[in-house]
Amino acid sequence: MPVRSPYPDVEIPDMSLFDFLFDDFGERADRRAFVDGGSGVSLTFADLKRMVLRLAAALAERGVGAGDVVGLFAPNTPYYPVVFHGVLRANAIVTSANSLYTPGELAHQLTDSGAKLLFTVSAFLDRATAAAAQAGLPPESIILLDAAPETGRSSLRDLLGTEAEPPAQTVGAADTAVLPYSSGTTGRAKGVILTHRNLVANLLQIAKPSNVTPDTTILAVLPFFHIYGMTVMMNQGLHRQCTVITMPKFDLQEFLRVISEYRINRIYIAPPVAVALAKHPIVDKYDLSCIDVIFSGAAPLDAELGRAVAARLGCTVLQGYGMTELSPVSHAMPDDRPDLDLNSSGFALPNIESKLVDPETGQEVGAGERGELWVRGPNVMSGYLNNPEATAITLDDEGYLHTGDVATVTEDGVFSIVDRVKELIKYKGYQVPPAELEALLLTHDKIADAAVIGVKDAEGEEVPKAFVVLQASGADLTAEDVMTFVAERIAPHKKVRVVEFIDEIPKSASGKILRKDLRAREAATS
Repeated sequence: MPVRSPYPDVEIPDMSLFDFLFDDFGERADRRAFVDGGSGVSLTFADLKRMVLRLAAALAERGVGAGDVVGLFAPNTPYYPVVFHGVLRANAIVTSANSLYTPGELAHQLTDSGAKLLFTVSAFLDRATAAAAQAGLPPESIILLDAAPETGRSSLRDLLGTEAEPPAQTVGAADTAVLPYSSGTTGRAKGVILTHRNLVANLLQIAKPSNVTPDTTILAVLPFFHIYGMTVMMNQGLHRQCTVITMPKFDLQEFLRVISEYRINRIYIAPPVAVALAKHPIVDKYDLSCIDVIFSGAAPLDAELGRAVAARLGCTVLQGYGMTELSPVSHAMPDDRPDLDLNSSGFALPNIESKLVDPETGQEVGAGERGELWVRGPNVMSGYLNNPEATAITLDDEGYLHTGDVATVTEDGVFSIVDRVKELIKYKGYQVPPAELEALLLTHDKIADAAVIGVKDAEGEEVPKAFVVLQASGADLTAEDVMTFVAERIAPHKKVRVVEFIDEIPKSASGKILRKDLRAREAATS
C-alpha cells in the first residue's frame, strides 16, 4: 500500500510562480529581501519587484517571450533572483547552470536547452564566452549581472534602464518555468522540466513542517542554480517574506562570520558543512548562539554527526530528502519533531504518496524492509527535456517517480534513505551500502571526510574501498587502522578492505559525493 503524507493536502492555486510570490508584499515591501553577506548590498522586496518588472520589459524588447529559454550562470547574489524572476515574468524559461561548469559542460546545457541569452558575471566571462561560442550564440547574447564597461558587454544595469512596460503575462501553472540539469538516476546531465505549478506546489508543501516566518533570517550559501537553493532558500524566502543572506561560495571562516554578524537563525546545508561544524576548531571562535535550526539536505546526514553539530552549537538539526526531479523536496523532518531519528528524512510532505519497491522483484515491500523509493505528487517533474527514453525509465504510467534511492519506512510513516540503487556494493551476494560505511568512518576523530566505492579484488570480487581525508591530527593513521576501526563496528561482509588516503573527496556543488569521479580515478590507476 502506498504511504500517504500524515499532513492534510494543501490547495495549490492555479497561477504562475511570479503571481504566487510577488502579488502583495504589504508591510514587508520596504524590508530587506536579499542581502549580500560580504558587501552588505541589499534589495528590499519592493526593489526586487520593481527590478523584476523592468527586466521583463527589457527582455521583451529584445524579443524574449513565451517558450524562449534564458541561461543563468552565476554565483549567489541578491541580483540572481532579479534575473530569475525577470525571465519568468517575461513569459520565458530559466535554465540555471552550475557555476563550476567548464565551457564544454555549459555549452552542452545551452545547446540542449536551446537558450537564446546567457546572464553571467564578469568573473565567469571567459568560460561563458567560450561556451556561448561553442553553442553558436553571438557575443551580444551574453549579459553581465555586474557592471564591467571594459568588457563591452551589456549589463543588468543597462537593461533595468528601460522605460518600456512589462509584457502581458501569458504563462500559466502548466507552463515550464525552469530547466535545471540533473543526471537523474543515471547518465549525462539532462534538462528537468519543472512547471510553475511544480514550484508553487513545493513551496506550499515545505511550508507545513517548517516554522519559517517573516522574522526568520536564512543563510543561502548553497547555490541558487541548484534546485535546493532555488526553492528552499531563494523562493522560500520570498514566499515566507523573510530575509535571505547570500554567499557566493562556501568558505568556513566567512560562513561563520556571516552567521555571527547577521544573527542568522536558519541555515540550510549539505553534509560536508556539518562535518566542518562538528569538527573544525575555528567554530569555537564565533558567537553562533543565534542559530535555531540547521537543516541538511542533498545527501544523507549521519545521525551521530548531526547530533554532534546540535550539541556543539546548541541548536536543532534536521534533515530532509529530495531531488531535482521533485522540485526538490518530498520528505522532511518537521521543526517540532526533533525527537525523530536523525538518520531519517522524516515524513512525506502534503499531497505526496510514496511506496517502496524491491528493485529486483518489482514488488512493494513493507515497513522495515528496504526498497527503491517511488514518489507521486504535484511537485513531480513533467519529464526530461528532449529525452523520452530517460523519462520513461524514471516516470511510470501511474505518475510515480522512481528515485533510484533505497529507503525504509516505519509503521508511523517515517522514511530513511539508506543508499542508492546503483551504488550498492555486492560483496559475495550481500548488499553493502556505501553511505553506511561513510557515516561510520566520519565518527573517527582523525578522519575529516570519507567516501566508499566498490572495486574489484584479485579474485574479481567487488569489495568496499574507502577514500579517506585525514584531520590535521591524523598523520599517524594507517590504512590498517582504518580497516580495523570499521571491522570492529560492523558486520563482517561490510568491512572496508582497501583504503586510500587523498587530499579531498570530489563533490558536487550541492555536496553529493561524486563516486563516478572516484571510479574514474580507480580505473585510471588500475
